[in-house]
Amino acid sequence: MNGVAMHIANGIVNAQVSAIFAAIAAAALAICVWRGRADLDDRLAPMAGLVAAFIFAVQMLNFQVLPGVSGHLLGGALAVVLVGPWVGALCVATVLIIQCLLFADGGLTALGLNITNMAIIGTAAGYLLVAGLLRVLPKTARGVAITAFVASVVSVVVASQAFVLEYALGGTTQLSLATIAGSMFGAHLLIGIGEGIIAAVTVATVARVRPDLVYALRRFRRSTQPAARPSAPAPAQTAGGAA
Repeated sequence: MNGVAMHIANGIVNAQVSAIFAAIAAAALAICVWRGRADLDDRLAPMAGLVAAFIFAVQMLNFQVLPGVSGHLLGGALAVVLVGPWVGALCVATVLIIQCLLFADGGLTALGLNITNMAIIGTAAGYLLVAGLLRVLPKTARGVAITAFVASVVSVVVASQAFVLEYALGGTTQLSLATIAGSMFGAHLLIGIGEGIIAAVTVATVARVRPDLVYALRRFRRSTQPAARPSAPAPAQTAGGAA
């Protein structure tokens, strides 16, 4: 491989492993559709469309991170913050499918691998970090921006290492596993920093203007509000009044 990129091309991983991960991706997306239906409402549905369109547009813009290595926004952590994990995974998967079928960005036989890495694993890693960080950080525009940055960096690196596992199971090139792992980690750490900056600026802007549209703020503000205490019963009075 001349360069390192998150989209896997045809033939990098053998057909058997590609078929297994295609089945894993299909099952995971079915669960996301089932769980995501409970989240979709009049506010989240149009937001999901905007998030998918934004991820699609930004993924078309590559930025150089090393000689021969370019990166672009994966969008998993950004989608999690704005529309939640289930709908977010569907947004990223939709973008990947369109890119594959219309622009040949990522191989058709590797579509299941790419969806598993970027839409499922990357989104899941991002959500775990978002859920943990927003329990300790202030639920403000600044807090959610820091959360989006950290979650983006980690989710991109985790998704890249998922490819290393897939390569170990069915890689077809002559490169060693250690070389692949090191190259993927180093390049995607830089890619993750770039994505983190984009995600942080985006979610901070939305949170300042319309915080009600940020799924993470609604979700974790609601889950951390203390339960209302029952009011104390009024003191009983005797029929003859106070003694």
